[in-house]
Amino acid sequence: MKPYERFHPFQNDFRDPFSRDRDRVIHCSSFRRLEYKTQVFLNHEGDYFRTRLTHSLEVSQIARTLARQLGLNETLAEVIALSHDLGHTPFGHVGGDELDRLLKADGHPLGFEHNFQSFRVLTKLEKRYKEFDGLNLTFATLEGVLKHSYPYEKPFLEGLDERFALEKHPSLEAMVVDHADEIAYTSHDIDDGVKYGLITFDDLLDEPLCGRVDAMVAQEGVAQNEPLYRHRFVAGLIKLLVEDFIENSKEKTAHYKKEEPVCATIDAKEPLPATFSKETATQLKLLKKRLFKKLYKHEKIARKMHAGKQCIQGLYKAFSEDYDLLPEHQKALFDVRPAHRVIADYLAAMTDRYAMKTYHELYGLSL
Repeated sequence: MKPYERFHPFQNDFRDPFSRDRDRVIHCSSFRRLEYKTQVFLNHEGDYFRTRLTHSLEVSQIARTLARQLGLNETLAEVIALSHDLGHTPFGHVGGDELDRLLKADGHPLGFEHNFQSFRVLTKLEKRYKEFDGLNLTFATLEGVLKHSYPYEKPFLEGLDERFALEKHPSLEAMVVDHADEIAYTSHDIDDGVKYGLITFDDLLDEPLCGRVDAMVAQEGVAQNEPLYRHRFVAGLIKLLVEDFIENSKEKTAHYKKEEPVCATIDAKEPLPATFSKETATQLKLLKKRLFKKLYKHEKIARKMHAGKQCIQGLYKAFSEDYDLLPEHQKALFDVRPAHRVIADYLAAMTDRYAMKTYHELYGLSL
C-alpha cells in the first residue's frame, strides 16, 4: 500500500494528505482529552506540569525540526507525533500497566498496550463518518503510530492487514518521532522534577551526558546557583541531543531516501539509520536509569501513581460486575465488540480527573 493511500474513500481538497491527517487528529476528541491525562506528574498538582497534550506538542516540535534537517516529510512526522499518545490511559504508564494486568488476570490474554490502543483510536474508536469507523488517515500515518521504530510483532496483531508489513521498520519519519519522544520526555521530566524539588542537579551532574550539557551552560556564563540555570540546562540538553541525532543520521537516511524517496521503510535486518551516536545513546541510557531511580520512583510520585492504580482497579471491577454502571452509549457497543474490550476502551479514554470523579461516585471515597 502506498504511503498516501487511505483505507476508505474520501473527498480531496486543497490540503496535502498528511496535512489533512494532522487536522483530523487535532480536531478529534481523543486529542483534546490529552490535556487532562498524566505524563509523569498528576496535573491537578500544579499548572506547570507537563500533560500528555503538552508532551505531544513538544514531541511534534522536535520531530518537525529533525525531519526538516534530514530532508524528510515534516508534516508526516508532525502528525505521527501528535497521534502517538492518543491511546494512553489516565495516570500515565501506571494506568496502562494496571489495565493490562487486570485484563489478563480476568482471562483476556491480549491485555492492553498503549501503542496499539492509539492505532485503535485512529481506526476504530473515533467516529466521524457514517460509512466506517476511525478518522480515515493515510497508511503512512497509521503505520508510524502503530510501529514506532521497530518491527512490531505482538499477539494482538494477529489478523491485522498484511500491508502493514510487521517484519519491516516503519518510515524514517516514524523513527524521527520515536527519538523526538525520547528527547522531549527526558528533558521535560528533568525540568518538572527540578522545578518542584523532587530531584536536584546534584543528583544528575555526575552523569556524562549532563556533564556535557553543564559545560555548554557554563560557556554561556550561567552558574548552577542562578535561577536561569534550569532553563538553560534543559534547552542545552535538547540542543545537544537534536544536533547529535541530525549529525549521526544525515548520511544514513540520505541513502535510504535514494532507494525509496517517499516515506522510506526499511527491512528489519538492517540497523536503524536514524538514531543517536553510540556515545550519546549510551550516555542517554545511563541518564534515563538515573531518572528512573531518583525521579520516577520518588515517594511523592509513587504515592500518586498508587492512587491512580487503585482507581483503575476499582473502576474495572465495578464496570465488569455491573454493566448498568456504564453509560448507554457504551453498553450499545456490546453489539460490536466484547464487553471487556468496551470497558477497557472506556477506561483508557478517561482523563485523570474524570476517572477520579467516577471512582468517587461509585465508591463514595476520595483518592
